[in-house]
Amino acid sequence: MVHAFIMVKTAAGRSEDVLTAVRELDGISEAHVVAGEFDVIVEAEADEVYDVLQTASSDISGMDGVADTKTYMALD
Repeated sequence: MVHAFIMVKTAAGRSEDVLTAVRELDGISEAHVVAGEFDVIVEAEADEVYDVLQTASSDISGMDGVADTKTYMALD
């Protein structure tokens, strides 16, 4: 099982919209609006690294209102 954290930077005023859309994706276990450099933190799980990268690079990055993402794979 691959476990990752995806940090999402959104356009101004779009955090709640992005949060709602992200929570509907398969493989997302948690997602929260946060204060700091990024606007939303997403916790994802999948069987393969490719699946997590697909979620981050295509599903989330392609959403309306998403400006940038950074993905961090858990090593434990």
